[in-house]
This record gives sequence, structure tokens and C-alpha cells, in this order.
Amino acid sequence: MFGSSGAPRGDLADVDPGTGQHTANDAGRKNAASAKKGRRERARGPVRPGPRGWMGWGKGRASHIEAPAEWRGTTVQVCGLWPFGAGSGTPVVGVPVGRSMTTGASLCCDPVSWFQRANLILNPSEFVLGKPGLGKSTIVRRQALGLAGYGVNPLVFGDLKPDYVDLVRALDGQVITLGRGRGYLNVLDPGEATEAAQRLTGDARRALIADAHGRRINAVGSLLTIVRGSPITDREETVLNIALKVLDERHAGVPVMADLLQVIRDAPEAVRAAVLDRGNIDKYRDGVEALEASLVGLLGEGRLGDMFSRPTSEPMHRDRPVCFDVSNIDDSEMQLQAAALLACWSYGFGAVSVAQALADAGLEPQRHYFVILDELWRVLRAGRGLVDRVDALTRLNRQRGVGLAMITHTMSDLMALAHEEDRMKAKGFVERAGMVICGGLPSAEMPELTQVVGMTDAEQRMITEWSTPPAWDTGIGRKAPPPGLGKFMVKVGGRPGIPVHVELTRAELHINDTNRRWAR
Repeated sequence: MFGSSGAPRGDLADVDPGTGQHTANDAGRKNAASAKKGRRERARGPVRPGPRGWMGWGKGRASHIEAPAEWRGTTVQVCGLWPFGAGSGTPVVGVPVGRSMTTGASLCCDPVSWFQRANLILNPSEFVLGKPGLGKSTIVRRQALGLAGYGVNPLVFGDLKPDYVDLVRALDGQVITLGRGRGYLNVLDPGEATEAAQRLTGDARRALIADAHGRRINAVGSLLTIVRGSPITDREETVLNIALKVLDERHAGVPVMADLLQVIRDAPEAVRAAVLDRGNIDKYRDGVEALEASLVGLLGEGRLGDMFSRPTSEPMHRDRPVCFDVSNIDDSEMQLQAAALLACWSYGFGAVSVAQALADAGLEPQRHYFVILDELWRVLRAGRGLVDRVDALTRLNRQRGVGLAMITHTMSDLMALAHEEDRMKAKGFVERAGMVICGGLPSAEMPELTQVVGMTDAEQRMITEWSTPPAWDTGIGRKAPPPGLGKFMVKVGGRPGIPVHVELTRAELHINDTNRRWAR
């Protein structure tokens, strides 16, 4: 097709009216040359090397690239390294317990800091599970040591091995020794509650007195449950309640178990009314005979000896770390161990209640505590009904400003209870915990554990691999350390778990040596 001048239409479009030079054909030639160059480059390969170098034979592609070195610093320090700084993938609020096994970043973890400062958990408590010898006490000791630096006093209510005595002594704390012929703990002793109540007025005073009274009933009922192997009846608990009130009216000082027994034998009118004897003293004697016989068993004639029938040998301090050392009780005396643990828990929580009541009234500074309940399974198996006693002692830790660590070996320890209702309540200890820390566990534990704590298949495999027994090291001629030593999975609700390896510093070695007697 031609235009009016007789020249092809394409030629007219290719001429610039201002210069008279061709333009469109030049651009076409350049595009064609660029396309040809691109085809040649694609045939030769990529123009830039990949992350591992040039691909192809003999071009030096790296098969392995080492991860760059990482350093941890504050925001003020790291800002000068922009853009090479990156946020940590693990929480950095709380006590440093070790390094993440996936990223190598430091993990800071403790129930008090994660509840109070980081707002990561809704309850300042943790439940620690793991096979013996893998470091359950070690990670709790690390948390207790770090929290002591933050001003939170560790309280160990019953150390059976002992695992925490050296730590508390290193912190200039108080170690209270209990055992046959070594120390006594009077469960009827209200501690400093009576003295503190005199400093309070109104509702605060009445609440503290009522709390101390309830703890004494709970402590006596727990000891009687262990002696019998079954819970006391409702009528017997009512008799104990009224008898303690009568005892407080009659006795000016601190009563002991023999004084409580004497009140029941004296048959005051208030106690007889609780038995419903209808004025028949013989009916009263029959109604309290079983209770009287059980109380006699706590006076030194029974299996528990006289450890709970004499005045308290050493009162507990509220302003220092405290450890109740019950390691002198032999492992064969499981009932005495369980009774000692329960008595220590009751006495210790009573002291915490006194401290918080005085702090609320502005008479003492506010103190926070990290309470450690080790070997939980020993108490739960000592008799039916003790799950309720433990539950009553531990349920109000958040309201009382107390962080709590409950330690046992496996979920089977909780599921081995004889009665279904006790098993469900014991499982509730794990469900209510703010965080669950799992060491090495056998694969048989996973079905029960995953009902309470959601875990992926990879997390379950990691935990079961940590339970592998140690191998024989021919180089040193003895067993190598267990593969799961110091390795734990920190779980909070349904969040992904954080695998961490606890590494002890040189300063901590002497308070974590549980084989010191073998060294000597």
C-alpha cells in the first residue's frame, strides 16, 4: 500500500519529521540484536553465580557452606551492624538456661519471668518430666539460681537426695534438716501466723488466722491419710476442726499432737456435738475410737515415728532461700518420705501466706518466691485422697505471688494411681501448668503426654531419642554420658516446642555434683 506521495506507508512512519532520519527500523534492529544476545547468554548458562557458586563441571560450585558466626548483643550494640542484625527466635526474658538446639540462640526461661514480665504464660508454674539422671533437677537449679539474682527467693519444700542443699547454702540461705532423731516439724505449729495476726487488723487478721487454721487441718488430715492408707471421714474432719478450735482456746503456747489427742479424750461439749452422741458418752467413745487410734500412731508409736509430734526444731525464715533437707529418710520408708514432704509443703506455704499478708498491709516489702516440689509421685502414691491435699496446697500460687515447679519422672507416675478420679486430678496438675518441660521420655509415654500437651511427630521423636541409654566409650573405658543429658523440650500450650541444651558454667559445677560421695 502506498501513501499520497507514492512512498510506502512504512517508510513514512520511519522518518522523523524534525530530522528526516529513520527511527523505527533502527529500534527494530537493536531489539533483534538484544534478543540474539540473550539467546547466546542462555545457551552459555546464568550470567551470575548461584548461592553456592557457578554451576557446571569444573566451575567451583560449593557442596557445603558453613553457617556464619553469630554473636548476641543488645539493641544498642547490634544497631551498628545494620543490616546484619536479626531478632532472636527464642525469648530473652528470664533466666538463661541454655542454647536452642535448632538455632543456637540463647533461651531464657523461668515461670516467674515468663508470667510477670514477658506475659508468655497465664500461670507462673511449670511441670518438669524426664527419666532419672537426665538433668531435671539441674535445669530447675539453674532457674532457682537465676531467680535468686532477680530477688525471687527459692524455697525447696523437701529435698530427698539432696539436690538443692548446696545451692541454698551457696546463696546464704537456710537449710532445715528433718529426719528420725535429726529434726522435728510440728504440723500444729502455726509458725509466725499468730505473731503476724497481732500486727494486722480487721478482715486481714481474720483471713490470716482462718488460713492458718485450715492448713493445720489439712496437714493433720494428710498425715492421718498416710497412716491409714485411706482418707479420713467427713465426721472425723469435723471433729478435728472443732477440736483444734477448742485447743487454741485452752492452750496458751504452741500445741503438739499429744495436746490435740488429749482434747478429743476429754470430750468437750463442742466436740461431742460434732460426733452426735446424743448425750451418750459411750457412743462418743465409739465415734472417735478410730480417729484416736490414728492420732496415737503419730505420737512416736507408729510407722511415722515422732518427727511430727514434737515442737518444731528450727523455724523457717521468710526473707532468705530455704531448703528442707529430708535426705536422711531412707528410700525404703516411702510413707515417712511422703509425710515429710506434705508436712514441709503445708508449713512452707503457711509461711508464704504470712509474708504476703504482711506485704499487703504494707508492714513488710513485697516478696516473690520460687517454690520447688520435687518427687511429686511419692506423695501421690502414699494414700488415696492425697491428690486433693496437694491440689489444695498448690492451686492458689498465682494469687499468692509464688512461682511453682513440680517435678516427677513420667506421666505414668500420675496415671498409676489406683482410682480414676485421682488420676484425672493428677493430670490436671500438668494441664494447669504454665509451661511443661520434657526431658528424655520413652515412646510409651507419648500417648498420655500428648493428651495434655500438643506435640508434633518431630518433637515426640526428639524426646524419645533423648531417652536412649548411654553407650560404652572405649576411649575412656566407661559409659559415655547419656544422649539426652541436659536436653529439654519447653512447651507452652499449643506453641511449637523449643529444644534447649542446658550448659553449666564453671561456677555451677560444685553445686551440681550429685556424685560427691563417690568422689570421696
